[in-house]
Amino acid sequence: MLDILAITGPIYLCVALGWLTTRAGLFARADMRVLGQFVLYIALPALLFGAVGQRPIADILDWHYMAVFALGGLATIGLGLFWARRLAGQAPLAGVVQAMGMSCPNSGFVGYPINLLVLGGPTAGVILGMNMLVENLLLIPLLLALADSASGGGHWRAVLRGVAVGLWRNPLVLGLAAGLAAALLGWRLPGPLERTVGLLAQSSAALSLFVIGGSLAGLRLAGMGRTVARIAAGKLIAHPLLTLGALWLLAALGAPLSDPALKKGVVLATACPMFGIYPILAGRFGAEGLAAAALLGTTVASFFSISALLWWLG
Repeated sequence: MLDILAITGPIYLCVALGWLTTRAGLFARADMRVLGQFVLYIALPALLFGAVGQRPIADILDWHYMAVFALGGLATIGLGLFWARRLAGQAPLAGVVQAMGMSCPNSGFVGYPINLLVLGGPTAGVILGMNMLVENLLLIPLLLALADSASGGGHWRAVLRGVAVGLWRNPLVLGLAAGLAAALLGWRLPGPLERTVGLLAQSSAALSLFVIGGSLAGLRLAGMGRTVARIAAGKLIAHPLLTLGALWLLAALGAPLSDPALKKGVVLATACPMFGIYPILAGRFGAEGLAAAALLGTTVASFFSISALLWWLG
């Protein structure tokens, strides 16, 4: 158990430090946006470029891993829609918003630091890159199209076009694309630039966790406990379980994910809380309050669920 706390302890202590210093007034919640922009626009793109661009392309894209991650996410979306619509009797749009919270993990701000401590920097960086590809090319566009259709917008093609345009303005996608191009061309940065990218990348883990904690300061569950609990259970329990099911399915079909580190990494990634922009995306459909409350509850609960998962994974 002490070995597990040695992994989860530093992660959630960084989150707690961000929360405490913001609650104490040392930082304002608005400051978290500035720090978050540094992580999003500088540190994580540098991390992705360094992790992807300095390795052979065959070591970067594992199609079995991406299939497992995609299948786990799609199955969780289906479960979330069924749970909200058929079992909880909620409207279609509410079901999509809740499925979004269950199926999209915070791969950059939480997943990467966890896999960094468990699996090491090179593997954690490659996992982050593959997660970004699947999330931005499949899961998020699908969820936005479903939400737009459920809201009666009737213009899901326009939503997908907007997502496609947004991909090329997304700094994480740009960092990943630059890294893939460098890997394909076999191009390496000069020594001083490579060390600069490395320094920026090293700042991402602790600062991203600090930003998560500071952003949670002041949020309240505000009487939405039952729905928040459903979203949290879907994200922290159902999503990793369905990902384990996807691992089993591919193995049964004769296309197993053979790398033990990637097996552990994909389950840990899907066991993380939902992505930090969940309240922003949900806010487009009038559900930012529920999404913020779910982000708070899921992040707090994830300390216990991830600790239990690490114990189970050994």
